[in-house]
Amino acid sequence: MKDVETMAVEINGAVKVILDGAVGWVILTRPAQINAINDDIRQGVPAALALLDANNAVRAVAIRGEGERGFCAGADIKEKRGVETSLDVRKRIEVSSWIDSLDRVSKPIIVAIHGYCMGGGLELALAADIRVASPDAILSLPETGLGLIPGGGGTQRLSRVVSPGHALDMLLTGDRLDAAKALSIGLVTRVSSDSDSLLDEVRVLAHRIAAKPPMASAFVKRAARASLEMELGAGLSLERDLFSLLATTKDAKEAALAFSERRQPAFTGE
Repeated sequence: MKDVETMAVEINGAVKVILDGAVGWVILTRPAQINAINDDIRQGVPAALALLDANNAVRAVAIRGEGERGFCAGADIKEKRGVETSLDVRKRIEVSSWIDSLDRVSKPIIVAIHGYCMGGGLELALAADIRVASPDAILSLPETGLGLIPGGGGTQRLSRVVSPGHALDMLLTGDRLDAAKALSIGLVTRVSSDSDSLLDEVRVLAHRIAAKPPMASAFVKRAARASLEMELGAGLSLERDLFSLLATTKDAKEAALAFSERRQPAFTGE
């Protein structure tokens, strides 16, 4: 990815933020461990997302992992914990439900997936709005083979992204999917031209989204996500409410004026 690092902020030893104009990058920085999830990642990702969501200059967020081997290999099995009861585990994962932090971000979130994207790494990707994979991506939820189930939202978000049949196939078998198969079932929506171009293509996509009126992006994300939880009538009512609010904004008026004047619009977020 060329000419991206305009300003970097270290969140902790496993996560950093890079501001690239109107796009904020959240980067997992444990490449030697294929960005395996430890407590630094569990704490760092929500902190990074909160920082970017509060920054009005940032209009889209992209998440990626450092290193050649993969986006995120899942939980770090080397992380030591004492003997726990089921209740201890339930309390711990409730407190550290870090992936849910993506649900609280109003801005569009894109994930760039390369190499291994397994377990909690795929659960992180599932919580985003758009998933873009490189041709070398390998995606899987292998937890049942370990005597577990996904604990970071995988059983709930997967069937909201792909069909219930495809979701159960992945969950019960733990099979690894390549990028082409992931694209065919809707698990990812785009595959980059080649592995080397993934980040550049995600950057272009993120900047294209960031160039749109930010309130419209936030509202369309809100309405589309709400449709997964609401019955149709309530969803249509929400859509009409949000449309009505947008119709009177300065950005909507600027878009119409720019179109009539045959020029590029200058959106302010108002």
